[in-house]
Amino acid sequence: MSAVFLVLAATLASAVEFIEALTIVLAVGVTRGWRSAMIGVGAATVALAAVVAALGPALTLLPLNALRLVVGGLLLTFGLQWLRKAILRASGYKALHDEAAIYEREVDAARHAGTVERAGMDWYAFTLAFKGVFLEGLEVAFIVLTFGANHGHRGIPLAAAGAAVALVVVAGVGVAVHAPLARVPENTLKFAVGLMLTTFGTFWGAEGAGVKWPGSDAAILVILPALLALSVGLVAMLRRQREQQELVAAPAVP
Repeated sequence: MSAVFLVLAATLASAVEFIEALTIVLAVGVTRGWRSAMIGVGAATVALAAVVAALGPALTLLPLNALRLVVGGLLLTFGLQWLRKAILRASGYKALHDEAAIYEREVDAARHAGTVERAGMDWYAFTLAFKGVFLEGLEVAFIVLTFGANHGHRGIPLAAAGAAVALVVVAGVGVAVHAPLARVPENTLKFAVGLMLTTFGTFWGAEGAGVKWPGSDAAILVILPALLALSVGLVAMLRRQREQQELVAAPAVP
């Protein structure tokens, strides 16, 4: 059961990061040219592979309970941040993440940036593509390694498979439409990912601290709906609060 949640969480979380990286690469490629942008993507991929190769074996050397406690805390930190932002966006307190607007900003910045070429390379395009793919890829690598390390010998391959599915889908759609995935309900994705990360963080962190969950992995099926109900309740409460504030702030009609 937890293997299904593992793959689903890795797929959703990776998809969010890949969408953000794709937005940057498309903006740079369309505006500055694809050669330097794709070289930047390739260099970032090689750097990420080196990071994963270095960190992956190191995680397996840690005692399982200590690993679960540390990783659980990290997942809670990331998950609660994502969940908080998703709740604020869903309630109207924070603007929705607009990939189309981000794409336009990146295009405008790329058009107005100076051209620095050495050895036939547009280093602005290279650097921007490298940075976008490497930083977003690091988060994917973190998700794959931490999720996988807590799930035994099959964990990392399962999490990596989820990330690979997300990469193929996002890249395929991006190539097909040649535009940012603006129609993807990203806040819904982030809401789901925040719930997943917080659920696993709670589950693994508590296990690392010595807690024995009733039903073992089946406890995830209780933690996740409980967090979902709490989050939906917070969205409803914040929406009412915002509506009341807007009503009070509205000018009186004579």
